[in-house]
Parts: sequence; structure tokens; C-alpha cells
Amino acid sequence: MIINNIVLFEPEIPLNTGNIARSCVVTGAALHLIHPLGFNTDSKHLKRAGMDYWDKIDVHHYNNFDDFVEKNNNPSLVLTSSKVERCYTEVEYPPGVFIVFGKESAGIPPNILERYPDYCVRIPMIPGERCLNLASSAAVVLYEALRQQGFVGMS
Repeated sequence: MIINNIVLFEPEIPLNTGNIARSCVVTGAALHLIHPLGFNTDSKHLKRAGMDYWDKIDVHHYNNFDDFVEKNNNPSLVLTSSKVERCYTEVEYPPGVFIVFGKESAGIPPNILERYPDYCVRIPMIPGERCLNLASSAAVVLYEALRQQGFVGMS
């Protein structure tokens, strides 16, 4: 049963994607990958980071962001960015939410963030630092969504 969705916009590092895939499996989330990817899905690094979870992951691929939005019928979104003000704990995460994370080197492009200004969040950090690791960020926000939802189906 899919409760939440993690969306990676043009991920570049296979180890991050593999670690996020593991988090998706253990939380019942689906993984959505928006191309282009910065690696081959047959990468040994991707497989190693995902360990033996790959046969359990519900993964979807998209040509670009608009393809993702269209194929998911304008989904309920939360977009993460270090360039916005709202904290990730200040929004609601309804069941079925799609939590979007940007590529490691550049994040989610401003033109996409501008389309959804009321649904953009950040993880607080000390001033002067750029960002958390993508896999860590995905886990932090995903578990906030699960907490708000009462950890349904988890023990």
C-alpha cells in the first residue's frame, strides 16, 4: 500500500538514489524519478546502496517535470528547497502526497518552485551552510509526513 511518494528531480548521485529507495521500501513510499538521471539505472553503486530492496520498490520514471505532473493528474505536492522560507514542519502532508527533491548540484529549478509557491518548504540549517545530503533530506521530510499521518501501517 503506497502512503506517500518521493520524487527525485534529475538526481545525479546513484548512492543517494539507492539510499532513498531503501527509505521508500521501509516506509511504503513510491519512488518517482524525473529524467535525465546523472547515472545509469544499472549502476553498481545504485544497486549497492539499495541493497536487496530493488525488487520491492515501486519506482516510476518520467521524461521531465511536466510529464510527471501530467501522468499523476496534478498531484498534491510539497517541493523542497534551501531557497524558500517555510519550514517543512509548517505544512500538511496528506496521504498520497508527492514530496519533490531537486538534483544535488542545483536543487529544483526556480521556474518550477514559482509554479507552486504555497507548497515549497525547507529544512532549517545554520546560516552559511548550503544543504543536507539528498538522502538525509528525503528521510527527514518523509518521516515528518509519516508522523503527521500517524505512522499508518508501521510498527
